[in-house]
Amino acid sequence: MYALVDCNNFYASCERVFQPEFNGKPIVILSNNDGCVISRSNEAKAAGVPMCAPEFKIRALIKEKNVKVFSSNYPLYGDLSQRVMKILEQFTPNVEIYSIDEAFLNFDGLTISNYHEYGLQMKKRVHKWIGIPICVGFAPTKALSKVANKIAKKFQDRTQGVYMIDSEESRIKALKWTKIEDVWGIGYRMNKKMKLRNIKTAFDFIAPEHENWIRKEMGVTGLRLKYELEGKAVLDLEPVHLQKKSIAITRSFPKQISDFDLLKERISTFATVCAEKLRLQKSCCHTIIVMLVIDKHRVESQKYYFNMAITLPFATNSSLTISNTAIQILKKLHLGNENVKFKKAGVIVTELIPEDSKQFHLFEDENPKHINLMKTIDSLNKKIGDKKVKLANQNLKLTWDMNQNHLSPRYTTNFKEILEIKCH
Repeated sequence: MYALVDCNNFYASCERVFQPEFNGKPIVILSNNDGCVISRSNEAKAAGVPMCAPEFKIRALIKEKNVKVFSSNYPLYGDLSQRVMKILEQFTPNVEIYSIDEAFLNFDGLTISNYHEYGLQMKKRVHKWIGIPICVGFAPTKALSKVANKIAKKFQDRTQGVYMIDSEESRIKALKWTKIEDVWGIGYRMNKKMKLRNIKTAFDFIAPEHENWIRKEMGVTGLRLKYELEGKAVLDLEPVHLQKKSIAITRSFPKQISDFDLLKERISTFATVCAEKLRLQKSCCHTIIVMLVIDKHRVESQKYYFNMAITLPFATNSSLTISNTAIQILKKLHLGNENVKFKKAGVIVTELIPEDSKQFHLFEDENPKHINLMKTIDSLNKKIGDKKVKLANQNLKLTWDMNQNHLSPRYTTNFKEILEIKCH
């Protein structure tokens, strides 16, 4: 038996943990640089605040409906997420953290007489210890547990936030209720193709006449999803040690910039952070990608997105190598676009391999001194403070603080911002 545990309106719930005066009131969380709405409380949804809407376009609505606005506080959200996951591990050792607010649980080998009651215990403990509301969906497969969780969340008054698909009758009923666009793994483009074949629900998707079409359009992934919805468990929990397939550092700039030196400094910094993350998970990369983005809301242009990749003949996690390669790409992207103002940039490293599996190239390889140099830099930054040691092409004095005009304190990760309670 599997379960999907999902935190309700997670970012909004995190803000309410330390500011309970906003319970029952509409609140929204904005993305980096206070750009777009990325999380809404149920009250904000009812007030008509659209998801992903740019903040400047809905200011009038926010003021009219008295919606409380927060800047994204990722240190707080990440810490509370870890605390929630640690509590879930008390109910089963088999936990796959799927996202910051979701986790799959597997109960194989455990004797549980009443799963509904077990789910209520999870809800009670997480809410009592952390203050975060969750919903739990039980089912014999991962895909069905996703469906069960949606039902638990949609009908909380009737389900108490816990729902179980434990019979053929409940499975069929759940699949008929679930719209095809709400099925795990069905994206926007595939949803359009489904509608053309009159596949409107999850139950329509598993019909035998669609199997050949699913195999052709979605391959093995689609067939696995079909089997999962039919109640055949073919997807297991991902191993905990599974590493990322790519690492991306992307940021929006406070102001649009076209100056090459400013872009170069940012790209070098992003590349360095990617390299640090690679070393942290003991990986190396083969391919470096650089992207530049124009603000399509403010500039009329035929092209908004520029990107280019270089694949190295050797694997690396050296900040020097990755930074120099990223700058080399930037020069090519910037050529002919000197007067273009960019709103966003990023560096992506991909084709990752374990550090201990790196094969050395006979004729082309980076300087072997980089290995010890990177170890020394990481050691110094860990000892004297993050980002104290940088590359020469990074500006030691330049800091690009995000626009976070509605930022709440980092109550659990910074002693200077710890919650203060006055006793009289």
